Amino acid sequence: MGSFRDATDENRFEQEFEVESGRGRVWADYAVNGDARLILHVEAEPSLRGSGAAGRFMQAMAEHAREKGLRLFPRCSYAVLWHKRHPDYDDVLA
Repeated sequence: MGSFRDATDENRFEQEFEVESGRGRVWADYAVNGDARLILHVEAEPSLRGSGAAGRFMQAMAEHAREKGLRLFPRCSYAVLWHKRHPDYDDVLA
């Protein structure tokens, strides 16, 4: 599994994964509003779909936000649903 990174020049969080079905990337496009990141879209490459990589990516994103003092404001349906299912990360929500 690749390391999580914040590609600030592209307003994108991303992470590489290697799973049984293949190798690929999960990313989230965001907009900046002060210390908040509005999560506009989360997507996994087709080779990762159904592998759990997107959920692991969301956890890494929440942990990154916690470490950096960022707040996340999920706008895309996947990010909203993931946060509803993981209230242990409510402290990073904007």
